[in-house]
Amino acid sequence: MISKKREDPAWLRRLLLGLGIGWIVVLVVAPIVSVFAGALSRGGSAFFAALVHPDTLSALRLTLLAALCAVPLNTVFGLAAAWLLSRFQFRGRNLLATLIDLPFSVSPVVAGLLLVLVWGQQGWWGPWLSRHGVHVVFAWPAVVLATVFVTFPLVVRELLPVLQEQGSSEEEAAILLGANGWTMFWRVTLPNIKWALLYGVVLSATRAIGEFGAVSVVSGHVRGETNTLPLHVEILYNEYRFQAAFAAATLLVLLSVVAVSIKGILERRAHR
Repeated sequence: MISKKREDPAWLRRLLLGLGIGWIVVLVVAPIVSVFAGALSRGGSAFFAALVHPDTLSALRLTLLAALCAVPLNTVFGLAAAWLLSRFQFRGRNLLATLIDLPFSVSPVVAGLLLVLVWGQQGWWGPWLSRHGVHVVFAWPAVVLATVFVTFPLVVRELLPVLQEQGSSEEEAAILLGANGWTMFWRVTLPNIKWALLYGVVLSATRAIGEFGAVSVVSGHVRGETNTLPLHVEILYNEYRFQAAFAAATLLVLLSVVAVSIKGILERRAHR
């Protein structure tokens, strides 16, 4: 006897769909609309003037610089760490996996404080760096370090399940057929993990662009020098320059929309 497939009632489907759409509207659509409405509240000329302000452009450059430094570093580290954890068994493996997940469990503010304790003038390496004229904390290198710290687990955690699922049989076959390590990686491993790798890169870039807590601790809030876009928005808002704050926030929204669009394209191609 063939059992009929059970279908949920139409009213239940509509109710769940309505709740989902309403929740998205309240939490996502409404805030985005309010940001753009606030940015354009004084007209287009004031909006573009706030966008091309030197402090806004400086914050945008530093934000992109931090992301452009953090993403390649985390990509290389993520590939190496995921390969190590998925292909080898060794003493301390679980400890290494736990340390990689540490930025997920540590508050970004605490992470920034840890960087100050290590790289600051009173920290472990700060006095030696100061004697050689190198300034890390309250300068752009600290912003890059904080961004790298909070984003480095993302690529690893996207690659590790894929590598564990696919196993090493194809790679072993390539080695037996005479391929060297690099050939095996480029011809066998990378094609199997490319979508997961690109997905992790997009997530890392998005997280890097929007990072606030750790960067806020180590930047020093030097206007025009160490402020990223999130910090710049906070300063403008605290100064009651709401229209300029909303205008700067639209840049973050647009960058996030681009990243989410790329993420959606990668997901569709991965499913294919």
